[in-house]
Amino acid sequence: MTRTEYPWLLPSAMSDPRDPDLSGHRSRARPRRTARDWIVDTFVFVIAAVIGLLASEASQQAGDSELVVFADQLVGAAACCALWARRRAPLGLAITLIVVSVVVPVAAGALLVSLFSLAVHRPFKPVAIVGALAIGGSAAQAAVRPDPGMSFLASVVTGLILILLVIGWGMLVRARRQLVVALRERAWRAETEAELRAEQAQRLAREAIAREMHDVLAHRLTLLSVHAGALEFRPDAPPAEVARAAGVIRDSAHEALQDLREIIGVLRAPGDGDGADRPQPTLATLDALVAESREAGMKVTLDNRITDPAAAPAATGRTVYRIAQEGLTNARKHAPGTEVTVAVSGGPGRGLTVDVANPAPLGEAAKVPGSGQGLIGLTERATLAGGRLEHGATADSGFRVQAWLPWPS
Repeated sequence: MTRTEYPWLLPSAMSDPRDPDLSGHRSRARPRRTARDWIVDTFVFVIAAVIGLLASEASQQAGDSELVVFADQLVGAAACCALWARRRAPLGLAITLIVVSVVVPVAAGALLVSLFSLAVHRPFKPVAIVGALAIGGSAAQAAVRPDPGMSFLASVVTGLILILLVIGWGMLVRARRQLVVALRERAWRAETEAELRAEQAQRLAREAIAREMHDVLAHRLTLLSVHAGALEFRPDAPPAEVARAAGVIRDSAHEALQDLREIIGVLRAPGDGDGADRPQPTLATLDALVAESREAGMKVTLDNRITDPAAAPAATGRTVYRIAQEGLTNARKHAPGTEVTVAVSGGPGRGLTVDVANPAPLGEAAKVPGSGQGLIGLTERATLAGGRLEHGATADSGFRVQAWLPWPS
């Protein structure tokens, strides 16, 4: 479920999916009136006023005095104005208008609107009680202020039908709003869970990168120790050999510093064993990875334009290897039988570009689900290396993973 599929899932709704118009949230402060609220309130005010005018004409036809008609009109106008408070106090307003409408038929329109609002904003039990009171009040009104154009029974039946119609309509609106709130909550929870999963995947990817960088850093420091020890135990070595050893120490220290910068802020997970002896892939081992995939039955085309893969920085080459490995794994899982293209290009100063693409999957392979955690880890790895990674579907319904990584000159 996404926000584009459900346009009512606005950012404000996603931050708190509850609806203050529904029961259970009445203690929450209501937001300020929107333009839609003003339009709706004005519309129901006009509807109540029109119904009140029709009832006033019926009162004039019944032969009531001008004073009674004038008093009815004043009370009816006050009842219509009271509708502006129908959202804040729908229960009290409905009960008040039931009592008023018994002796003032002009307030009947405002009563119907208040019953509708009550059914929208309150649960069934209080609505049923107030509805029964309204039906009783309608019968009392037919007896106290009868309509000259209708019999007592017709007046009671008409009032009963109108009350049931407005209450039923209000309950229908309430049910729809509750459905919308439920969908909002579901989408909000799904988005929160997705964010938590993404954060966890990033944390795990950082821990994996920290472990891998630890292995590389241990290797660099071991080389430094070996060459420094050789200089210590052979102080009489020829100057050329001393200079060569010093150059190796300098280069190893520089590369170790570069690797160390990549893992600043990345913590190693506690309890992991030492993996210093674990072999590390490089750009030079990319051919072996492709050959292994071909032996597994995949159709892979490798376009490696790097003339000297061993000259690439170890960390960069390893990242390229991991990206190609993940791309081949995804292609084997989601698009088996298709031909995968792996292209690597670049050089010192220009950076390294790796591109793994496959055409549209065949048959039912397109329906194989995927979590996307591997691509999240690759994105994190490329970002920490100072590069970038992009992935997504192509125009021919295939899939492409493309990354750029720095290669200092």
